[in-house]
Amino acid sequence: MENRLLIIIPAYNEEANIRAVVDELIRICPQFDYLVVNDGSTDRTAQICRENGYNLLDLPVNLGLAGCFQAGMKYAYLEGYDCAIQFDGDGQHRPEYIEPMFRKMNEGCDIVIGSRFVEGHKGASMRMIGSRILSAAIRLTTGVKVADPTSGMRMFNRSMIREFALKLNYGPEPDTISYLLKQGAKVAEVPVVIAPRQGGESYLKPTVAAGYMIRMLLSIFLIQTFRQTTGSANS
Repeated sequence: MENRLLIIIPAYNEEANIRAVVDELIRICPQFDYLVVNDGSTDRTAQICRENGYNLLDLPVNLGLAGCFQAGMKYAYLEGYDCAIQFDGDGQHRPEYIEPMFRKMNEGCDIVIGSRFVEGHKGASMRMIGSRILSAAIRLTTGVKVADPTSGMRMFNRSMIREFALKLNYGPEPDTISYLLKQGAKVAEVPVVIAPRQGGESYLKPTVAAGYMIRMLLSIFLIQTFRQTTGSANS
């Protein structure tokens, strides 16, 4: 039986993007299932999904990305999916990279990251600098090089789905990747290109990004050291 993949689309106030994102996903990747997880949006995101008959998990309140993604992973776990991928609802993730990531996953990986920088991409944007800093932190603490730990396009196998579905302190962030590496998870990267946001406004302002970097570094260097003693990711 072929492995089953669920595409999880966290969506918060994505009325400007969600229809184009899902329609393109259905057109390019009809072989895979998808689920829009509406994270308590205050705009027409959920209404648009219902009007178009999209597969929708409609959360009654806003849980934030971690809670929203975990809800999608719980669904994937309960429905018996073998793999799940986080796919943003803002139009930046490209569906044509899902199949290559899926093929890489089937080589025996636990996590496959859609990486913007894996092929030695040159540049000095704030996003790239931040990713390189976190990459260095992960390498120092785990011995493993992850070129793009901040990429939100991440695919997980069945054992990882179980971890995210059943553990309350799992979020789709670089510090969790660091933690899972320490637990023996096999992580691979596949080169991708991220498109510009199609509409709406990103929450990632400079002050927000700076606070995020500080939290991630503190977590990778300090918190994850103690967290790793709570149990194995492959148990």
